[in-house]
Amino acid sequence: MSGNAHQKVTPDHLRRDAYLYVRQSTVRQVFENTESTRRQYALRERAVAMGWPIERVVVIDSDLGKSGASSVDREGFQRLVGEVGMGRAGIVLGLEVSRLARNSTDWHRLLEICALTDTLILDEDGIYSPGDFNDRLLLGLKGTMSEAELHVMRARLRGGILNQARRGALQTPLPVGLLYDPDGNVVLDPDVQVQRSFEHLFETFERTGTASAMVKHFREQGLRFPRRPRYGPHKGELLWESLLHWRVLRVLHNPRYAGAFCFGRTHTRKRVDGTVEIKSLPREEWTALLLDAHPGYITWEQFETNRRQLRDNAQAHGSERRKSPPREGPALIQGLVVCGLCGNRITVRYHTRKGEQWPEYVCQRKAIDTATRKCQQIPGAAIDRAIGELLVEAVTPVTLEVALKVQAELDTRIHEADALRGQRVERARQEGDLARRRFMEVDPGNRLVADVLEAEWNEKLRGLHDAQEELEQRRQEDHRRISDEQRKDILALAADFPRLWNDPKTPQRERKRMVRLLLEDVTLMKGDVITLGVRFRGGATRQLELPIPPTAWEMRQTSKQIVAEIDTLLDDHTEAEIAKILNDRGRMSGEGKRFHARIVARIRRGYQMRTRYDRLRDAGMRTADEMADLLGVSTATVKIWRLHGLLRAHAYTDKNECLYEHPREDPPVKAQGRKLSERHHLPSVVLNRTDEVQCEA
Repeated sequence: MSGNAHQKVTPDHLRRDAYLYVRQSTVRQVFENTESTRRQYALRERAVAMGWPIERVVVIDSDLGKSGASSVDREGFQRLVGEVGMGRAGIVLGLEVSRLARNSTDWHRLLEICALTDTLILDEDGIYSPGDFNDRLLLGLKGTMSEAELHVMRARLRGGILNQARRGALQTPLPVGLLYDPDGNVVLDPDVQVQRSFEHLFETFERTGTASAMVKHFREQGLRFPRRPRYGPHKGELLWESLLHWRVLRVLHNPRYAGAFCFGRTHTRKRVDGTVEIKSLPREEWTALLLDAHPGYITWEQFETNRRQLRDNAQAHGSERRKSPPREGPALIQGLVVCGLCGNRITVRYHTRKGEQWPEYVCQRKAIDTATRKCQQIPGAAIDRAIGELLVEAVTPVTLEVALKVQAELDTRIHEADALRGQRVERARQEGDLARRRFMEVDPGNRLVADVLEAEWNEKLRGLHDAQEELEQRRQEDHRRISDEQRKDILALAADFPRLWNDPKTPQRERKRMVRLLLEDVTLMKGDVITLGVRFRGGATRQLELPIPPTAWEMRQTSKQIVAEIDTLLDDHTEAEIAKILNDRGRMSGEGKRFHARIVARIRRGYQMRTRYDRLRDAGMRTADEMADLLGVSTATVKIWRLHGLLRAHAYTDKNECLYEHPREDPPVKAQGRKLSERHHLPSVVLNRTDEVQCEA
């Protein structure tokens, strides 16, 4: 094939440029395998020998230190393919096929483009024309062998790694808090402040039970947590930063902190678009898990307990989840409720009434999945009251123990936080001493260096001063908090659990924590009554039955006693008068409001009471027109006589509309009406008009 190499090079090829592609797989190979790089650059002489001027030989070496497993992120290879596709390349030179590509897809794509543009390919063995069948076949075999070679090398390296991992001898990057000693053994970080930070983290999680509460505790106490970056300008340095939620979860889920060696917790694969997907594997699919392989901050049993707690706290573990962490809402047994009909976990919904939240326990998992009706929907206020009364009754013998445990927890929390802050002060003092020694050792004549070291010393002294001030301030606050408030309350409430439970100052979240210390779960079932199956931590069980609470409209319903009062008062009073009488008696409506005429009218219509007009008509009362016809006078005269007491009338509306009683004596004569007009020195028309205004007022 070498003999007819010059016969394949035509003047058309020489009119185009020659492209030399140079690549090494890793940066380490670039610095150590220099001979391979030199051999690749030497191919320029082959191009010159075939007729290309040296200035027409284009070298593409921007992919040095990049793997050839894929063309993604290989800018040089993509540029080469583009130049070939544009017809600017007469020949492509590479030391071997593996330099161009170790991926059959990339390799055959390059061959296809070279065949279409009549571009030659040259390697150390000879020159090929991709448009020729035999050359194309040989190049395809070389590409396949190059890809197979990559697979063999990977398998060989992977096998060695897995063999070491199964023996626990593989050195993998350790999380912060663990280090390798000079002999390669895993040890705890010798920095005492780092150790105390991790010990405090695990102890705090054991007390609080949630990662969020732990982050809140660190923030409130002003504590920092260590971090050791693996990349970037601060690689390998110990940094102290605020504790974040995702970092807490990473620590709690890492078996290395329990002294266990693990490998294969995740599976990495590339997507079609070239990005990487990392998938967490279940424990049974891990490559290796060796317990007690090195020292740890917690035991394996504590690690398993923490994982179970995190699983209980999770918000999306499916229908099999039974528990959730105590939160701020008023629902007392939120996260502990199980449906007695389907066995799924019951969730909580809240309704706001008069600015107050009311819980409602809803079993809706199956309804969501199947688009059917909810399994159960039960108001929770009465259930929470019953659970609270049950706990007050059941926990009385162990009240002192619970209160002392809370007191010991508060004392321990304060002492641990104070110790961590003290270590921070000690570290700042050591850094200040180091900066002072560096400044004292510098030549005074070298002012440039001395000024920098003096500024660094001053900065360290300011940091020490700030750390000491924060330490003293926190100590005073903690002492005041435990001595003046909590210690007195705890000791006073130690023998009175009912008062502790019913104290309005006790946060609802703390009541929920008490419930979780005592109860395992609560099963609800709604029938003619609400049945509660309560299971305590020790295994004891209790069953309660509660009446079904009234609905919202029933709770807003006016009492029967007030309805009866309104019915009686309608015999003698209008609706506005009835509202005033009820308010004077201190009565309230079903919605807790003061009465007015519209509320009375609405109640009368709702209970279908007879109106005051009908009641007066049944009593024989007559209208003004009827009374005028009866007496043979005008309606105006009837109203004047009512005004002056000659006729007795009763108002049936708040607009002073009246019905008249039949006169018991002989009706007044018209002369009496004239005498009345003369006595008042008013014409009858004016008197009538005045009386109408007053009657209608």
